[in-house]
Amino acid sequence: MRSRYVMRRGLSGTGCRRSAVEVGILAAAWTCAGCAQADPGSGGGAGSETGGPPPSEAIHFEFTEVVPGVYHARGASDLVVGSNAGVVVNETDVLLVDSHISPAAANALVEDLRSITDRPVRYAANTHWHFDHAHGNQVYPPEVEIISHEATRAAIAEGRSNSGRSYELFVGSIPGRIAQMEATLDTLTDEAARAELEGTLEGQRTYYAQLQEVVPTPPNTTLSERLTLHRGGREIQFHFFGRAHTEGDVIVYLPDDRVIITGDMLTGGLPYMGDGYVNEWIETLDRVKALDFDWIIPGHGAPYRERERIDHLQAYLRDLWDQSVALHGEGVSPEDAADRIDLTAHADNFDGISGPGANPVAVLRIFELLDGTTN
Repeated sequence: MRSRYVMRRGLSGTGCRRSAVEVGILAAAWTCAGCAQADPGSGGGAGSETGGPPPSEAIHFEFTEVVPGVYHARGASDLVVGSNAGVVVNETDVLLVDSHISPAAANALVEDLRSITDRPVRYAANTHWHFDHAHGNQVYPPEVEIISHEATRAAIAEGRSNSGRSYELFVGSIPGRIAQMEATLDTLTDEAARAELEGTLEGQRTYYAQLQEVVPTPPNTTLSERLTLHRGGREIQFHFFGRAHTEGDVIVYLPDDRVIITGDMLTGGLPYMGDGYVNEWIETLDRVKALDFDWIIPGHGAPYRERERIDHLQAYLRDLWDQSVALHGEGVSPEDAADRIDLTAHADNFDGISGPGANPVAVLRIFELLDGTTN
């Protein structure tokens, strides 16, 4: 794989600073593929011609060419992008997979594409409806086809991408956490600590302001099970194999390139499960494994080739599900179950497992599925 940093004229800021407060704000694995900040006024129309952000020197994205013409785009600046993007450069046009967390992030990606191709964006895709993968849709002009599963379009049209438990967990709590940082800043006397927190605070204020520009925009092309594009000599398949991370997960499969782009059905570590279907996820991944591929471009994290990592995730999900079902049957509360579940058998495969306990949001979601109180 070849990696390439691109210098574009765009969003400036204070750099990617990591502190305990910042980790609390973005709850780590879901939203931060690059750190914060973006111009909240830069949401105007992109496509082959972007109305992008105002000029200043910044590195926004690193493009890693996984195979010829297929790139992994990772946030590489202080611009919050939320997720990875897949970039497929065809003979006459470009497909972008996942539109990021905001209009500013989507515009920055379209602008930075000029460093690797002069071909226009003709297609985009949402692998699922979560805000960090779909809230850049509004920048694309009408002639760009935005492709998703039917359920993803419905979720965005119903307002679920900017409401509900998951959105509140990652975004709705930001104002309170900004207030917490402001209060903490008043107590700091160490200049280095103050400078770090001030930078984080500035970034989060700007990031939160940027989110106010979002107008959730549903995809304009949908599939129920499969859709295929033929762009020059490349075949691009979109597959729905079943519910997993959400009810409408689509993977993009490039059979000749032997690449899959999975959204958050697969990530670099453990994916967020607050809207997932844990037992069905295991079966859906069996169908993914039946495809013939060498490379995985996940929703978060670096591309990888090790297919056994799918097996590791399935084993984790199966163990989490089985233990949750057993404790649910005993009448244990989801909070107590999250404390009692022991997933340390998977510690060699997933960082961060150091003792008993499970993510309480994941366990709550499983209990809701078992109780029939969620879709």
